[in-house]
Amino acid sequence: MPDKSHPVVAAAADGVLPDWAVAGEERRAHMARVASLLESWGRKLGRNEPGVVRWRAAGFLHDALRDAPPAELAPGLPERMRALPETAYHGPAAAARLEAAGVEDRELLDAIRWHTLGSTGFGELGKALVAADTLEPGRAKRPAWRRELRGRVPEELDAVVTEIVASRIGYLLHARSPVHPRTLGFWNSLVNGT
Repeated sequence: MPDKSHPVVAAAADGVLPDWAVAGEERRAHMARVASLLESWGRKLGRNEPGVVRWRAAGFLHDALRDAPPAELAPGLPERMRALPETAYHGPAAAARLEAAGVEDRELLDAIRWHTLGSTGFGELGKALVAADTLEPGRAKRPAWRRELRGRVPEELDAVVTEIVASRIGYLLHARSPVHPRTLGFWNSLVNGT
């Protein structure tokens, strides 16, 4: 990881989204809460200032295209990613736009790209983004569960992310909805400790 942040990443850490972002007021408030959690966790983990900037930026950038219609995002995705659920298009689309702008930070890009479905290749930032996105205090459902898990991060990050993914998969199974293979792979990597 370079010591100097890419200008788009540095701006995002300050809450300034790229011109291509499509995020309404409520979405931006969610992103700010996610960024705040990530910043706090990064500091608790002893990240240097460039590391904290990366984590905070991930919070603002992960949903930068969440309010864009999936049909508008699909043409900018590689063909293989168009098979993803449409609700997951925004992560790969945002990562692709960041790459086009010259961002080369693979861990940051992958965290943004796969925050919805998970990835077997996630490092600490990817896992922390999954946790922050799920546990941010503005989410109304299951507040006690979210609060309890939030209090265990970052010290128990892997265990908390495992509980989050188990909850997601359980919800999908209960709803008789398919579980994406990428999410199953992420689950397997978490429980196998790989």
